[in-house]
Amino acid sequence: VLHPQKNFGGFETMHYRSYGESQEYMRKPEIWMPTEFLHALYDGGAGAGLWDYWEVMRKHPRCAGGFIWMFADEGVVRTDQNGRIDNVGNYGADGIVGPHHEREGSFYTVKQVWSPVQIMDTQLPDNFDGELQVENRYDFTNLKDCRFVWTLKSFNNKESILKSGEIKGLDIAPHMSGTLKLNLPSDWGNADALYVTAYSPTNEELWTWDWQWKEAKDFYALPSNKVSLSAKEENNTLSVSAGSTTLTFDKSSGQLISVKEKNKNIAFGNGPRFIAARRGDRSMDVYYNHDDESARSKERIYEDISGENKLTTFNYRQTTDSITVTADYFGNTRQTHWVIKSDGTIRFDYSYQYEGVVELMGIMFDYPENQIISKKWLGEGPYRVWQNRLHGTNFGIWENDYNDPIPGESFIYPEFKGYFNNWKWAALNTTEGTINLMNTNDNNYLGVYTPRDGRDVLLYTIPQSGISVLKVIPAVRNKVNSTDLVGPSSQAQWVTGLQTGSIYLKFEAK
Repeated sequence: VLHPQKNFGGFETMHYRSYGESQEYMRKPEIWMPTEFLHALYDGGAGAGLWDYWEVMRKHPRCAGGFIWMFADEGVVRTDQNGRIDNVGNYGADGIVGPHHEREGSFYTVKQVWSPVQIMDTQLPDNFDGELQVENRYDFTNLKDCRFVWTLKSFNNKESILKSGEIKGLDIAPHMSGTLKLNLPSDWGNADALYVTAYSPTNEELWTWDWQWKEAKDFYALPSNKVSLSAKEENNTLSVSAGSTTLTFDKSSGQLISVKEKNKNIAFGNGPRFIAARRGDRSMDVYYNHDDESARSKERIYEDISGENKLTTFNYRQTTDSITVTADYFGNTRQTHWVIKSDGTIRFDYSYQYEGVVELMGIMFDYPENQIISKKWLGEGPYRVWQNRLHGTNFGIWENDYNDPIPGESFIYPEFKGYFNNWKWAALNTTEGTINLMNTNDNNYLGVYTPRDGRDVLLYTIPQSGISVLKVIPAVRNKVNSTDLVGPSSQAQWVTGLQTGSIYLKFEAK
């Protein structure tokens, strides 16, 4: 018999110990089995930091496992308040699924991290020969009772299955590891991605792992039509036209301020500009700021620390086949460089440098959120990620309509807004047309506006970051513990050095 949050009968079940405290509990004489150790309020907690906790818990001889609070959101429909879901404040919105079992992102993080079969290869080596390392985390089941299915896919405008195969009878005993040998065809490298799915003895899908080995630019086709180029200076602006597309820059800020496609406005601009944020209670040296008497009230508020950037030079240069627009800055932004070519491609290169502690960092543009209709992208999805919740997504082509649910009160998943990992291209469908972004750097995130917290803002308040390309994204806390306290994956990053990147843009008018 377990007594929650008590030390009884040789079991210690204390709730919500931090990552470090949990390690200390496992060094004590009792069996450590917390009856609540991560809290799933809103879009935080249950999956965020789970991998860190679980890697320690599953390896320690005194840990018997643990319980997440909890499975399903609960609330009462208030017919006297236009059908609002009443959670009694924040006491009922604690699930990894909604009231009708709508699955949020943490559901899939839990599914992956707690899968009893784990493929350990995070990347494929250059000399990959089809062998993958597998751990059997079942207590009683030999993997010869499971099966594995591999699939090769391509993503030429649409997702296509090229070839697939199945492996049965993999003899790996409980709590042991071994090798899974895939019978891949010799030309497997011509595909774009490899997937391996593990199925349980009762044919339940445990998890699907995926790998890609090509560069981001190999997943999209750039324009190749010959177009005319022209540049025109007028008062404080520079307008550059490439065929039917016109980009207008503000010469006093160096930023793109307007776009026209076939003489129709697309309100994308006010950038690129540097964006950075850090938790308000954090000192400049990563740790909690004990010198600030009001720090405790700021631990959920991320402050904008982007700083000021002063334009030092702005110029453009026209050749027979391209127009380049270059802006140099004094500040965190160092340079933005646009290359508009006669083949119709539009590329902007950026560089910035921030020295110190940061929890969100990158470059951003603005676009009116009320004009967004949907988005489609190739990358990890369909759920957004946090720095400490990267598990639970798969690579593919995903699409969803705009939504802006109130966590715990409306249950539309996956959420439209947030941070998306390993993206290759994205198409934002708007009332004005389509904004296409094509990535060239695999080590950044796509930001699509700023995630929304619950009505009482118990997890985070993050500065608005529009449409952004981010090097650092925030971790997310849970109801009980701040990000400092939930493991290595949740810590603020100390960054240094020049950060660079490039993005291709293409606009389509309606």
